Amino acid sequence: MRMVEVAVKKVDPQGRISIPIGWRSGWKSGRVVLIRRGNKIEVTPIESISPSSLFDSIKISDNVDFLDPHSLKKALLELQER
Repeated sequence: MRMVEVAVKKVDPQGRISIPIGWRSGWKSGRVVLIRRGNKIEVTPIESISPSSLFDSIKISDNVDFLDPHSLKKALLELQER
């Protein structure tokens, strides 16, 4: 079970809050995603990924013409159906 930490913070007139440094220490980026769920706001750090990690992550057929957007779209839709 994970321990829950709570911090009460004041929101300044421009809507900013300060997130404790200990909470941010493991973040790899200074950017976050804000998700509004009713009257609650979730703050999630964006984990940046290396473009090279995406290499060969999508496998499509060899006969796709990448210069033809219709051919590429058709190949990607076929991939979704599998």
